[in-house]
Amino acid sequence: MNTFIISGAIGLGLGLAAVWAYVGSNPTAPATPPETGGTALAEVTVPDSLSAEAQIGERAFDAVCAACHGDNGAGVDGSGPPLVHKIYEPSHHADMAFFMAVERGVQAHHWSFGNMPPQQGLTRADVAGIITYVRELQRANGID
Repeated sequence: MNTFIISGAIGLGLGLAAVWAYVGSNPTAPATPPETGGTALAEVTVPDSLSAEAQIGERAFDAVCAACHGDNGAGVDGSGPPLVHKIYEPSHHADMAFFMAVERGVQAHHWSFGNMPPQQGLTRADVAGIITYVRELQRANGID
């Protein structure tokens, strides 16, 4: 009986390790943000004022996300999708999806930009601020 339990635990451990290795690998994702110089994919209206948390999120977004997702989340042709877009409205991509995207990366599924690699150097508080910033931009552009 003990041999059966030990064998099952080892099998489960190996299975989880295989899943972790598969999810962690991302051979088609660029190692660094592409230098495309592409044009914005969406026209984004920036609100006259942002909340304090959104202002902090804007700084983090500009430092880490804007290279691919463009200024104010407008997307970059040939690089990354606009986050100020109906696809990313809260009812379709909840805030947790943004946390998971930063932590784990994302396999391409709505756009043909390729996979998004996990992003390094962001705390959960940084990501929460980025989400607040993106959500305020979305609301200013009629996306609720």
